[in-house]
Amino acid sequence: MVHTAPSPRVDAPRRRRSTSTDIALVAVFAALIAALGVAPPIYAFGAAVPVTLQTLGVMLAGSVLGARRGALAVLVLLALVAVGLPLLSGGRGGLGVFAGPSAGYLVGWVAGAWVVGRLTSLFGDRWGLASGLVANVVGGILVVYLVGVPVQAWRLSTSTLTGAAIASVVYLPGDLAKAVIATLVTRGVRRAGIRVPVGG
Repeated sequence: MVHTAPSPRVDAPRRRRSTSTDIALVAVFAALIAALGVAPPIYAFGAAVPVTLQTLGVMLAGSVLGARRGALAVLVLLALVAVGLPLLSGGRGGLGVFAGPSAGYLVGWVAGAWVVGRLTSLFGDRWGLASGLVANVVGGILVVYLVGVPVQAWRLSTSTLTGAAIASVVYLPGDLAKAVIATLVTRGVRRAGIRVPVGG
C-alpha cells in the first residue's frame, strides 16, 4: 500500500485554525485572570504582598489550557501590566510592580501555570480530584512560593529566607482554598465535555 503525504494545501487551513484557537484561548484566560483582579486585595496581618483571587486564574489557566497556553496567558497579562494597564488586584500596573515585593510571585505565576498544565497533562486519563489538586498545589502554590518568597525577602531586606518563608504561611489557607476551587472547576469543564486541543 502506498501512503501519500498530506497536501500542504490541506494542512495550511488546519494550522491557521489551530493558531487562531490558541490565540483565542490565551486571550480569554488572560482576561479571566485580569477580571479576578477586580476583587480587592487583602493585606493579611499587614503583609507586604496581598492575597488576591488572581492566583485562582493562574491555576485554571494551567489546568484547562495546558502548560504552554496556560503560561502564555499569564505572560500576556503581565505584558499588559508592564505597559501600564492596572490589571493587578487593587488597580496596580506599570513596571514598578516588578520591582516590588510581589515581583517574584508574578514571575512565579508563569512557571506555576506551566507546571500545573504539565502535571495535568501527565495525569492524562487518570486525572481526578486528587491528582488535579496535587497539580494545583505543586504548580499553583509551591512553585509560585519558590520564586516569590526569595524575591520578597530580597526586596524587603528580610534578615533570613527562613523568616520570609514562615511569614508566607499567612497565604496558605487562601491558596489551598483556591487550589480546591480550581480543581472543582476543572472537573466541571471536563465533565461538560469541553476539551482543549492537544498540544497545550
